[in-house]
Amino acid sequence: MADLVRGQKVELALNILRFNSKEASRKLEKLLLSAINNYEQKNAESSVEEAGLFVKEIRVDGGTMLKRLRPAPQGRAHRIRKRSNHVTIVLGSNNNTQSN
Repeated sequence: MADLVRGQKVELALNILRFNSKEASRKLEKLLLSAINNYEQKNAESSVEEAGLFVKEIRVDGGTMLKRLRPAPQGRAHRIRKRSNHVTIVLGSNNNTQSN
């Protein structure tokens, strides 16, 4: 999902995430809306439309891992790794104002 919105304008990226049926798109949409809101808070004098925001960078890195044990045949145990991740979004601006 991150590859679909990398380098796209913010409005187009929101539409891509909003109308995609995957579960991850909902979470990325919420994160992108948060990044836009952070930009508005830092740059109160400029609007998002005039700034020409785009998704400059989006990274998905591995996060913490919960390790659990599950019973296996003949008295053994198998390790179950419940993985999580960290997502980082960096917004860029076409008119070279402060970016988020």
